[in-house]
Amino acid sequence: MPKRWTNDLNWSDVTPRADFMNRRQIMAGAGALAIGAIAAPALAAIETVESRYSTDETPNTLEEISSYNNFYEFGTGKGDPAKNAGALTTDPWSVAIDGLVDKPGNYGLGDILSGVTMEERIYRLRCVEAWSMVVPWVGFELATLLNRVGVQPSAKYVYFETLVRPEEMPGQRYPMLEWPYREGLRLDEAMHPLTILATGLYGEELPNQNGAPLRLVVPWKYGFKSIKSIVRISLVEEQPQATWNMLIPNEYGFYSNVNPEVDHPRWSQASERKIGGGLFSAKVPTRMFNGYADEVAGLYAGMDLAKYY
Repeated sequence: MPKRWTNDLNWSDVTPRADFMNRRQIMAGAGALAIGAIAAPALAAIETVESRYSTDETPNTLEEISSYNNFYEFGTGKGDPAKNAGALTTDPWSVAIDGLVDKPGNYGLGDILSGVTMEERIYRLRCVEAWSMVVPWVGFELATLLNRVGVQPSAKYVYFETLVRPEEMPGQRYPMLEWPYREGLRLDEAMHPLTILATGLYGEELPNQNGAPLRLVVPWKYGFKSIKSIVRISLVEEQPQATWNMLIPNEYGFYSNVNPEVDHPRWSQASERKIGGGLFSAKVPTRMFNGYADEVAGLYAGMDLAKYY
């Protein structure tokens, strides 16, 4: 286990948002980008590169991204997470990694990030539910972590759990969902380079309401698949439980790929409205796999995507 390195810098200390918007070279001063032995002063010299998967679409503002959220642990209203998530304690933080892995254990966040031997990247990705955003995530490929802990040959799925802490997450005081929030991916989906673990956005620390300190981002799937505030990652052989699929299986399939040709039972998914365009902004056609078909369609070759929705 690498020696834990404690980050004493904020992303905002080293990455002005204006620099990001101008697409200049970005300085990444967080320990997430370094092996534990690297001294803190050297961290400021590490350059962050933008992912080849990034869209050229204009990102939403930080205010839009951090004020309009689904995070039922803090309430069901879109503004509830921003209002209530400030009480969440995210340091210290650890993630249990277990199941069909070679190196199971409780990994502190610093240990997870210090083990990332690649540069951390900016991913300017589209995210969609019934509305869409373009979010400049800071993160790293989930595959990097999975390869580090060693995926055993019998593993076919990856299972995730969110923190349960009702004293800080008021939505968990009510049985609106079965806590903890659960999600899962097929292993090939999890290993795809577009599947990332996000630690920040706009070059700053990830806001609590957006899933601090560690969340999944799977941009070709509907937003509820991108589980927030992760405390458990398990490699398993059987398809794992997923919260919305457990609760309403006829409305929320396990795969939950963005597919404009498959309507939700209660609404059409053929169009979407981008956050930030105003209440009466025009809807635009929803793109298959949220615009990432060239990268991910091959994962589902031969599958009936109306049946496996």
